[in-house]
Order: sequence, then structure tokens, then C-alpha cells
Amino acid sequence: MSASPRLSPHATRETAPSIPRHLRYTWDHEWLIVDEGNATVGITAFAAQALGDVVHLRLPAVGAWVEAGESCGEIESRTAVSGLYAPASGWVLEVNTALTDDPGVVNAAPYTGGWLFRLRVENIAGALNADAYAAHCAHTRGDRR
Repeated sequence: MSASPRLSPHATRETAPSIPRHLRYTWDHEWLIVDEGNATVGITAFAAQALGDVVHLRLPAVGAWVEAGESCGEIESRTAVSGLYAPASGWVLEVNTALTDDPGVVNAAPYTGGWLFRLRVENIAGALNADAYAAHCAHTRGDRR
């Protein structure tokens, strides 16, 4: 298990709400990338922007089983608490402990340093590609493109 996920390098501050094409997405605005059966999971720039400044995270415990589509944690911003949903079923291998001291990285770099956890994937249910996720975001914002 590596100390950090294999994600493409980006600047410290990412443009929001960008939608990287190499990731898969959920209706609940989580992203994942699978590499050799392990998935790295985070929330999208769209979700981070909608939440506002993230101040606290409750992530699943290492060794815990998470079920696709089920709640596995919480993300607290200055104005709201939002559920974190597993985009796939599997065993949690690692959590991003750096976010304990600096949860704002989720806002600043949701696709790189703001990743949340890694899991050994057993089942991925209904992941969206970038185009389908972009359409979902447009619909959520009320855009009629």
C-alpha cells in the first residue's frame, strides 16, 4: 500500500468546478479512481464548492467495510454537515490523515491532496463517466444545456 494515491499532478489550487475525465463519479458527488483493485475516493470540486469551507471530516476507519451507496462518514463545513457515501463496496485500506490538521485541503485540491480514503474494491455500483457527471451537475444547478 502506498502512502498516497496515484493521481495526476495538478497545481496546489485546482480550478473549480473542474471535472477530470479520468475519474468516475457518483450521483452524490464523490469521485473514485481504481488502480490495481484499489480505489482512491474523494468529493468533487462541485461538492466542495457547494459545501463551502470544510472544517471537519469523519472518515471511515481503516479496516472497516463500506457498502456502495451507503453512508460511511460526514463532511462538516461552516454552514452544513453532509453525508459521505461510499462510491464502491470494499475494505478501507487507508485514510488521508493529513486532513485532520487541514481539512480545507478538500476545498483547495479535491482531486489531489484532498482525497479522503482508499479501499480494496469488491464492487462498484453505477459509477458515472465525466460526461454523465457534468450533465448531472448542470441539472443540479438548473442549467438547461
